[in-house]
Amino acid sequence: MIMENPSIFLYGPGQAKIQNSPYPTITDPHDIILRIAFVGVCGSDVHFWSHGGIIAKVSQEQPLIMGHECSGIVHEVGPSVTTLKVGDKVAIEPGTPCRRCKNCKDGRYNLCPSMRFAADPPYSHGALTKFFKAPEDFCYKLPENIGLEEGVLVEPLAVAVHVARLADVKIGQDIVVFGAGTVGLLCAAVSKAMGAAKIISVDVNSWRLDFAKKFASTGSYLPKKEDSAEEMAAKLKELYGMPLGFDTVLEATGVEICIDAGIQVLRRGGAFVQAGLGKSKVQFPITTLSEKEINMKGCFRYNSGDYELAMHLLTSGQVSVKELITGMEPFKRATEAWERTKRGEGIKTLIQGVQD
Repeated sequence: MIMENPSIFLYGPGQAKIQNSPYPTITDPHDIILRIAFVGVCGSDVHFWSHGGIIAKVSQEQPLIMGHECSGIVHEVGPSVTTLKVGDKVAIEPGTPCRRCKNCKDGRYNLCPSMRFAADPPYSHGALTKFFKAPEDFCYKLPENIGLEEGVLVEPLAVAVHVARLADVKIGQDIVVFGAGTVGLLCAAVSKAMGAAKIISVDVNSWRLDFAKKFASTGSYLPKKEDSAEEMAAKLKELYGMPLGFDTVLEATGVEICIDAGIQVLRRGGAFVQAGLGKSKVQFPITTLSEKEINMKGCFRYNSGDYELAMHLLTSGQVSVKELITGMEPFKRATEAWERTKRGEGIKTLIQGVQD
């Protein structure tokens, strides 16, 4: 049977099916219908594939179309669309806020309680589909020199921009980035573009650290299995000549010992941004946090201006993302893309859109 809009539905842990879904219809004059070109795989996709969700879960009765990191080609436009035309290549910001609540009006639309984010159960379907609908102002036209594959990486780049802006990264600062996955690597790259002096990547994978030093970081640290948080922090300070501590920590692992070490390695009055998600509850040295008067912030997706700055960094050549793409799977093998990421293979695996 020929499907008008083939889509990959997740029914539960390890259970996915390719099925038809309705062709999206234009309901707002600023709507765009996109033909999806590529979808990226991130840690949350793997968590859904392994566990069926994070807080809300998919079910046999309420399956979910997966995918949120995406790029596409404009297929159809609403009558009031003026900035895009059929055939344009775009990076897609995969969430639509209400635009009316206090958070939206404050420019913090990532905190909108009515946000409809792609692949968010139970009702907000994602982009692993042939055709996908998005608002005009959440589609960012890609220039000729930027490919659709790279367009997918604008989403995690926007996360890294949000992290760096929350930390108020400045010229000359010395920074530790915990984690050398996609977001950690991009945090290092954005920090470099913002003028940071020392950028030290910390990870348990030596291959990723070698990649980080070639990509953006000025140094790296591979902790030993037996290292405590205090030992990690002390070795980082000694190795890089920072006896009073670093200015900023960007934490992109969510691992408890890294959070602890991050607080220990900061100077008094330093900044800490928590981007990585791990266990829902962790222990960390709150006395040290208070005595150092550390400015510690949570981080959730991206908000006003983050996608625009991510696009600027990419199109101006200040940040490159092409090197991060280390694998590709066809649409029908999306589950293998999830498995590759689960096994820790490469940096970023992409899934091709539906091919005719």
